[in-house]
Amino acid sequence: MCGIAGIFHIETAKPVDPERVKRMTDAIAHRGPDGSGVWTAPGVGLGHRRLSIIDLEGGAQPMHSDDGALTLTFNGEIYNFRELRKELEAAGYSFATQSDSEVILHGWRHWGLDCVSHFHGMFVFAIFDARTKQLFLARDRLGVKPLFYAAIPDGSILFGSELKALTAHPALRREIDLSAVDDYLTFGYVPDHNCIVRGVSKLPAGHYLLLQLGQPLGKPVQYWDLDFSKRTRGSQCELSEELLRLMRQGVTSRMVADVPLGAFLSGGVDSSSVVALMAEASRQPIKTCSIGFDVGALDESEYAETIARRFATDHRSRKVAADDFGLIDKLAHHFDEPFADASALPTYRVCELAREQVTVALSGDGADEALAGYRRHVFHHKEEQLRGLLPQNVRGPLFGALGKFYPKADWAPRPLRAKTTLLSLARTGPEGYTDAVSMTNADQRHRLYSQRMRGALDGYRGETYMENLMARAPAQSGLDQAQYADMKMWLPGDILTKVDRTSMAVGLEAREPLLDHRLLEFAASLPERMRIRGGQGKWLMKKTMEGHLPRDILYRPKMGFVTPIDQWFRGALADEARALSSSRIFAQMDLFDSKMIAKAAEDHIAGRVNNGRLLWQLVMLEKSLAGLFG
Repeated sequence: MCGIAGIFHIETAKPVDPERVKRMTDAIAHRGPDGSGVWTAPGVGLGHRRLSIIDLEGGAQPMHSDDGALTLTFNGEIYNFRELRKELEAAGYSFATQSDSEVILHGWRHWGLDCVSHFHGMFVFAIFDARTKQLFLARDRLGVKPLFYAAIPDGSILFGSELKALTAHPALRREIDLSAVDDYLTFGYVPDHNCIVRGVSKLPAGHYLLLQLGQPLGKPVQYWDLDFSKRTRGSQCELSEELLRLMRQGVTSRMVADVPLGAFLSGGVDSSSVVALMAEASRQPIKTCSIGFDVGALDESEYAETIARRFATDHRSRKVAADDFGLIDKLAHHFDEPFADASALPTYRVCELAREQVTVALSGDGADEALAGYRRHVFHHKEEQLRGLLPQNVRGPLFGALGKFYPKADWAPRPLRAKTTLLSLARTGPEGYTDAVSMTNADQRHRLYSQRMRGALDGYRGETYMENLMARAPAQSGLDQAQYADMKMWLPGDILTKVDRTSMAVGLEAREPLLDHRLLEFAASLPERMRIRGGQGKWLMKKTMEGHLPRDILYRPKMGFVTPIDQWFRGALADEARALSSSRIFAQMDLFDSKMIAKAAEDHIAGRVNNGRLLWQLVMLEKSLAGLFG
């Protein structure tokens, strides 16, 4: 696991200052504490920060081919590199190291653009080909690893693992993209199709970008996508056997490492399944770790300890205080862009704990997206069944009118919030689901914005991209559409960003075995009844793991990392909430109506309205903007 950065003069092969490349890699030094390297040639400069995982002695980068024609900088892991190495050796290629990096170099020479289809893993890499004067950038299928890039006025292209690598270059113009602010307030993160810094792009998951000297910057090319439009046939037993085979394959392939390896263990279905399969494949006790909270209602550590005892793991746990908000500034620094998923705080703590003993940790991320494990999937599935009973021209006016007059009850559980359900049923499926995953709706944001901000947005809505994405998804049903959108937006924009930044902040490599693309392709083909049944999401996975895990682990209500931000803003962070209305950076950029922010803060502090999530969004936005533009 590493960090990469580079400069490519796409117009003319001008010299590249190695100090500028070094400055970019130094900005992401936390991603690779074990080593660094910079290489330049006319028109190109590549930089690397290394966290050593495989071939500790021979995997230094940037790496060159034996003839010097190819140069690579690489962040990630290729899990099938040994199989690919054998195939390439049979084709006549010789290897000087035991690293997966060298497999990428020879793979590019052998397969060209199609090399990415052969790589199973998480990766971002850049290859400069001196023969053709091309720079090839590629990102893994799911977007586990990030890549930012931007064109700057001198005719060069900058790229790097984090936004701060680009902002370290003095020629990058730091201008805010206001549409990204609206996206952020909509979803709580800036999706991969946008960036808070105008002119900066993120290479989308499952895409590559080929840069050619003397030619204009082109668009990324998609080489992989998830298809929900096909259905696999088979009995429950047959499908369960195949799911278990793919889960085992995902786990065992990610247990290859030349450094200490362990796992995150929350006590939920996903992490417990990963640990169960790791224990099955290992001769040594698995090192596991978990974070608990000093508030019983938020604490899952007893479930983690149950699994640890069952599989005789070398388990460590640590309790953190429910008021552990001292990380806010550190997290804002590591995320660069505003990021409002408050579970980033406990995720950082569990990464911190894991790093004390291991360098690689497996997580359970991805199963909820792949197998419809979120409660919102269950709700949406039921709503889609109801939508199918009435056409939109009848349903819209009918449920819209009922929802308008039904009393609002935000405090109630989702199934009892009839107003929310009625208004959702009045919309199309994509509109209803997008609203369900949004943190603030368009009307709320409009009231919050300054007059200048409303004018600058000119009708832009963060929701539109997701609604369109769902509408054109390769899918058969509304549930398919929702899962597809989650895989394309929520997974890379929130979940994987959270894990990447928090793990890299402490020099830890996190691996996601349940995001093996072969497992995901199978999961996307499952009939709906195998994903959701009897109000249970991840139905087939839970049935499959009944022989491995206790029922109270499999079928207890989903919890996740809960951070008590509502209480914080009525207690220790009340002053921080009040200070938002007089924020210097907000005033400087004229983004918000300060009176509306003040009202939101006071209403929350007084307990009249629950604005905790909104206030958290604004706090993290302020810190991000101050760091980038202040």
